[in-house]
Amino acid sequence: MAGMKFLIVVLVAVAVAAVVGAGKLPPVGVLSLERLFPVNGKVEMEEIRARDKARHARMLQSFAGGIVDFPVVGSSDPSLVGLYFTKVRLGTPPREYNVQIDTGSDILWVTCSACDDCPRTSGLGVELNFYNAASSSTATPVSCEDQVCSSIVQTASAECLTETNQCGYTFQYGDGSGTTGHYVADLLYFDTVLGTSLIANSSAPIVFGCSTSQSGDLMKTDTAIDGIFGFGQQGLSVISQLSSRGITPKVFSHCLKGEGNGGGILVLGEILDPRIVYSPLVPSQYVFELDLSVFHSCRAHYNVYLQSIAVNGQLVPVDPSVFATTGNRGTIVDSGTTLSYIAPEAYDPFVSAIAAAVSPSARPIISREKPCFLVSSSIAEIFPPVFLNFDGGASMALRPADYLVHMGFFEGAAKWCIGFEKQPQGVTILGDLVLKDKIVVYDLARQRIGWADHDCSSPVNVSITSGKGEFINAGQLSVNGASGGALFNLQHKRTSALLLLLGLMIGSPFLT
Repeated sequence: MAGMKFLIVVLVAVAVAAVVGAGKLPPVGVLSLERLFPVNGKVEMEEIRARDKARHARMLQSFAGGIVDFPVVGSSDPSLVGLYFTKVRLGTPPREYNVQIDTGSDILWVTCSACDDCPRTSGLGVELNFYNAASSSTATPVSCEDQVCSSIVQTASAECLTETNQCGYTFQYGDGSGTTGHYVADLLYFDTVLGTSLIANSSAPIVFGCSTSQSGDLMKTDTAIDGIFGFGQQGLSVISQLSSRGITPKVFSHCLKGEGNGGGILVLGEILDPRIVYSPLVPSQYVFELDLSVFHSCRAHYNVYLQSIAVNGQLVPVDPSVFATTGNRGTIVDSGTTLSYIAPEAYDPFVSAIAAAVSPSARPIISREKPCFLVSSSIAEIFPPVFLNFDGGASMALRPADYLVHMGFFEGAAKWCIGFEKQPQGVTILGDLVLKDKIVVYDLARQRIGWADHDCSSPVNVSITSGKGEFINAGQLSVNGASGGALFNLQHKRTSALLLLLGLMIGSPFLT
């Protein structure tokens, strides 16, 4: 049909009933619908878009779930940002908050307006926002008697604030920083990819923390942020809350870009790539986080079984018990950690193997008590590949840039230092230093973690599964014949959003 014409729609309801022996039909009932827009009148495009937007909002009431896409900002470079963060929208009307992506904790929390001593400015170049429940028409406090509060006590830090009858919390992190506050329920707004469309106004009620006090590094203005987005496995994490209601699949993925200005991809959904290898999660292992031998907290992490380390094809001589997944040992995958940490029994043999492999091409020195090397050419040409070998036959390949940190220049040569730190408590922590430039999939449903090297400025294919384990359409455009999963092509730059929004207009008379 050419031109901008509307069809007159008439619904005719005919009730047909057979009259035995007579062959008669009852009277026909006709329901006439009036035209929404006049036949000859001019209709502004904005008016039509507003109507469509209202219709799409009503359609979301029966929303069956899809991929949730978050933007990623930040870098793994400790001389720049040293962390990755994303944006979340909370409350009604929604306000935007920048929160650190942290797979090593469970709770999403943002700074509350009642936090008088919290930073007001940030050296990261972002505006700090403070959540105010009184300004949100959809906010609900979580009381001490609330069932949610009693369930939190079983899985995370929680306490009853008797003066206000609010369900409170106190979190302490491994670096000595901490936060105190109370829980609140409010709407989380997010971009959802379902079918061929990007629906930007999806929302769901969640429980999160409202921070009224902070300490340690959280108080530093140079890296100040609005809060922390915990992606742990406990029931109060956002991924657990949304997946338990069928809003998202029980899997999330990220691809953190290491080069340039950083950034990357973060989706509540599964990135698919034939190169991904998987290692099973260690079931129900709790690790005590210690800082200067002071007990802080205990919670389940994404623990995997690291079996050995190879440098230049040779196994580093380390007793396998060093990496045992019992007691206070084990290996944690943690996007909230900038560098990486290794048990002391493995640290010295690892550094020695690196030094032996680069001699005499690199000159070893000690700088600020760290082993470093002076090099006059590319580290990719001098330093050896490193492989971390995990349970299930999965290996993680580390380039020199994945275990070295550039620390400036000395005597005319580039100074590169070992980016792994010695962890006195014996826990190995794989932080952003090794996680960058890789697809990492946290498959909670199958209790496994997968990874593959990837240029995180390039597109990825994402698939989701329904609660019954069946693949459903996650967008465009190609279909994986092996798994039956529909794929959606997603880039770390959100330029694809416009094309996806155009998909909402499919079927419109304006496209004919």
